Amino acid sequence: MKIYRFKHGDLIAHGVLREEILYPVTGSIFDQFQFGDRGIPIGEVMLLPPVEPSKIVAVGLNYRDHAAERGSPLPDEPLLFIKPSTAVIGPHDMIMYPRMSKRVDYEGELACVIKKKAYQLNERDRAEDYILGYTCFNDVTARDLQDKDKQFTRAKSFDTFAAVGPCIATGLDPSRLNIKTFLNGKLRQSSNTRNLIFSIPFLVCFISNIMTLLPGDIITTGTPAGIGPMQPGDRVDIQIEGIGTLSNQVLTVR
Repeated sequence: MKIYRFKHGDLIAHGVLREEILYPVTGSIFDQFQFGDRGIPIGEVMLLPPVEPSKIVAVGLNYRDHAAERGSPLPDEPLLFIKPSTAVIGPHDMIMYPRMSKRVDYEGELACVIKKKAYQLNERDRAEDYILGYTCFNDVTARDLQDKDKQFTRAKSFDTFAAVGPCIATGLDPSRLNIKTFLNGKLRQSSNTRNLIFSIPFLVCFISNIMTLLPGDIITTGTPAGIGPMQPGDRVDIQIEGIGTLSNQVLTVR
């Protein structure tokens, strides 16, 4: 099942996609919900970020090839950082190139959306029960500021630096999904989630023992090798098997 969040006239709602028709949801996508038989063609709506997270928990250096690309040793534990909710944009929204950076990179990633409150999970808990589904994510990064600051907060937190969508796909096995990133139609990243260092269930449990995860929160699971710079006017497409394609364009420096 693919769940979208959309705007149609004055209506803002979640909807389930079936054969290019979105059927608006009644109830919460994090609980029991229903949808009727009267839908809206997806071509007539504006797609929004699929959720409004209280926080985005991101994982650095979670693909072996990316760690090698950055010249970093493999981590013993997940390297975590936070992206603010104010950075979130949706499909086809513009990524703003900030004036204080001279190099802004794309980072295509698989992200999971939390379904219910997760607090101090342990090995007896099924992490999968706390996951609603999966989505595409662009962990936009001011690479020069990351290297300058030696930590991630400024480089990862500018408005528009958390592109997410186009939908939440449920019922996927996240352990073997192909992931690709295209810059202006040219393939730049190509990998598979089987190359993750830390699995998604492990990450959910690990993070829940640091901070409480709430419904709608996003865990984005790291990027494979092939990161590189974007320029104003560029288009980035992140394509993940079973989910779809997240497309965004970079806007001229403001």
